[in-house]
Amino acid sequence: MPSEEHILVIPESVILEIGAINGFESDVDRFLKPLLSSDQLSFQPRGAMETDPSFKQLIPYVLLEWTGEDGAVKLFTYTRGGGGGEQRLHAKRSVGIGGHISREDAAEGADPYATGMHRELAEEIQLGSNYQETIEGLLYDPSNDVGKVHLGVVHRFVLQSPDVKSNEADLAEGGFVRVDELKADIDRLETWSQIAIGALYR
Repeated sequence: MPSEEHILVIPESVILEIGAINGFESDVDRFLKPLLSSDQLSFQPRGAMETDPSFKQLIPYVLLEWTGEDGAVKLFTYTRGGGGGEQRLHAKRSVGIGGHISREDAAEGADPYATGMHRELAEEIQLGSNYQETIEGLLYDPSNDVGKVHLGVVHRFVLQSPDVKSNEADLAEGGFVRVDELKADIDRLETWSQIAIGALYR
């Protein structure tokens, strides 16, 4: 039997010492740098963390943006399928790619957060385009059980070309969709995607 995955978490109390986050928080420097450099970061068993809101699991949430020749801004969008991921999110559309940072991502002195983000991307998609990356903000949605235990970090990759392919059955119906179309059908998206689009594409 494989040993249980240990994932990167931060105590909620450390976040609250900086300030409260509800929905989207754009002040990245105020929150993210102290959190990622905190001596309170630790790797804990995933099973226990999924039901313990006193810890927040740090989750990179990468939006892949591409502007077509018609000038319309588009985001890579997919439907969460039936694989091994977060069962509570299935069948919702999403514009965010990412997942947990695992203890293995800290091997050999690596930066576990950056290593884990790129590992998750490589597992879920084939990204053939060059891109510019910015960190746009943090996401916290305590309105549901999934949201209460996760803190999302929203990264925007602005791609030079739409060269993205899904690797996993988990990412079904992957493709670029215009932001205005996503907004018009916003209820089909998972909550984090709704919040991120609302914050970044006013």
